[in-house]
Amino acid sequence: MADTPHYGFDTLQIHAGARPDPATGARQTPIYQTTAYVFRDAEHAAALFNLQEVGFIYSRLTNPTVSVLQERIATLEGGQGAVCCSSGHAAQIMALFPLMAPGRNVVASTRLYGGTVQQLTNTIRKFGWSARFVDTEDLDAVRAAIDDDTRAIFCESIANPGGYVTDIPALAEIAQAAGIPLIVDNTSASPYLCRPIEMGATLVVHSMTKYLTGNGTVTGGVVVDSGRFDWSASDKFPSLSQPEPAYHGLKFHETFGPLAFTFHGIAIGLRDLGMTLNPQAAHYTLLGIETLSLRMQRHVENAVKVASWLEKDPRIAQVTYAGLPSSPYYQRVQRLYPRGAGALFTFSVKGGYDACVKLVDSLELFSHVANLGDTRSLIIHPASTTHRQLTPEQQERAGAAPDVVRVSIGLEDADDLIADLDQALAKATA
Repeated sequence: MADTPHYGFDTLQIHAGARPDPATGARQTPIYQTTAYVFRDAEHAAALFNLQEVGFIYSRLTNPTVSVLQERIATLEGGQGAVCCSSGHAAQIMALFPLMAPGRNVVASTRLYGGTVQQLTNTIRKFGWSARFVDTEDLDAVRAAIDDDTRAIFCESIANPGGYVTDIPALAEIAQAAGIPLIVDNTSASPYLCRPIEMGATLVVHSMTKYLTGNGTVTGGVVVDSGRFDWSASDKFPSLSQPEPAYHGLKFHETFGPLAFTFHGIAIGLRDLGMTLNPQAAHYTLLGIETLSLRMQRHVENAVKVASWLEKDPRIAQVTYAGLPSSPYYQRVQRLYPRGAGALFTFSVKGGYDACVKLVDSLELFSHVANLGDTRSLIIHPASTTHRQLTPEQQERAGAAPDVVRVSIGLEDADDLIADLDQALAKATA
């Protein structure tokens, strides 16, 4: 399927990576529920362990069901390869792991999911890494934050929680000039709305839990490798350009070329970090991806209707949806995200924190959960939940102030969603 780029997105989301099962002829990809795989002989086993041959050894590293999912997502994102793992947060660590070392830093957008800010602010410090947070709308500030120890720029395509749309080509140009990769979290957009690699991104990460699976059943993450970065162009990335002791001096960039990052993610990342995706989760995500384009079209259609209604309601102070003509990001959406601005955004209720909490508690159709990208419409108050660990200043920069609620618009009838918001707002502002 990788050799047939003429197929459209709708076809690829169903067929990429999938082949009839060679043993049974089963058309749907089987769940290969096994921990290990039988070697043909001792020579075959040695070749696999030495990375001289591609195949299956142990399901912490590779699994046939997961492999189909990896190929499908890489194809949809326009990448060379992909590595699936257990969650979106695992994917972020997997993306940074080959790039970083003690004393190195990543320049990150201030507009990120609260858990990501926490991960980059506190957790990675235990590895000796650090993050420098900047407003990625200020391109001069991004350039100024990069120094000799910077190893990547990190952003979200559509930022959580506010739905702010990132200028990926501008950040890619800065990253290229600095000789470092741009990592884009494409969770909130999905490859149907945004393909960061086409805009210059080096790596793309997803929480597959969200739109890729689409139904709130399993967690999972993925790192997609563009295959376009020259890891040997400088001495900044020794894990990929220098001899690897665990494989008798093998150099990933020499041996695997454009798949260097992907094979490192499997042979080192999954082997030693163990953030493995189980085959049942991969199966559910494969099923979800088959309808991705159809779902995203409805998500966007509903989001436009709901956001437009909210914007006109006198009880609402602000709506951040980038798909509205009044948004400062609207022209960028038309230029970079022509299929739509997603279905994630925030709005502020007149009456502040107390009104927001009462609104959330008064809704009947929206689900009050810490998730997004579900078939169901979801709502949450970020300042007291997903962005609770941030300082008030960080919350403000992230778009998660105390008077803000976040919605992830689902696939229900938009009129029903509007009616639910209307009755809840009546109670919240009474």
